[in-house]
Amino acid sequence: MAEKILVVDDEDAIVEFVEMSLLKEGFEVIKASSGPEALELVRRESPNLILLDVMMPGMDGFSVCRELRNFTQVPVIMLTALDSDVDKITGLETGADDYVVKPFNPKELIARIKAILRRTAALHTENISNITFKNINIDLMRRKVFIDTRAVEFTPREYNLFLFLVSNRDKIFAREELLREVWGSEFLDVRSVDVHIKYIREKLKEPTSSYIQTIWGKGYKFSEARGPQS
Repeated sequence: MAEKILVVDDEDAIVEFVEMSLLKEGFEVIKASSGPEALELVRRESPNLILLDVMMPGMDGFSVCRELRNFTQVPVIMLTALDSDVDKITGLETGADDYVVKPFNPKELIARIKAILRRTAALHTENISNITFKNINIDLMRRKVFIDTRAVEFTPREYNLFLFLVSNRDKIFAREELLREVWGSEFLDVRSVDVHIKYIREKLKEPTSSYIQTIWGKGYKFSEARGPQS
């Protein structure tokens, strides 16, 4: 069965452009031109992912995303012409999974959609609400990470990267693989992965941070077992 994507935008040209790209990839497309209509469709159609415009009259995308997070964890990618860091942070803090600035390359958008769907498919299939490992607890509904009773304040990207590694314990991932699976593109600077791993380790603190292991010449893995690092 084709995965269902809800496209929410008040500009018909944008909707048609995105719809054409999605249909070529085999997705089913449903459309909304306003926030209230989008919320109604989510409840009725249960899409697998939402592409959500920010600048809409009446109820903007930020407000829609906040409302969505009251009743669903369906992945959301914001589509917007706003490209300031403040706007991106606002979008992600409302519960969005990613943020794509207009105009965008449709191939990049499709890659990001597929990365998010791959990352969430197994969790949705197994109907998991929490992941626990040692003293780590990941609350999937609230997208929160706890070490013992301490909440770890991850950015959305850090959370997605950490969740991916924990969900694939003991598997080694090259930086390019992590860019593809978490960022949705393998053509970004691989140093982005190193920087995010550094920040995640600092926030986890020892000894939990040592579970994220650098495998020299290969990449990273999440594992309790300490093996060869080369």
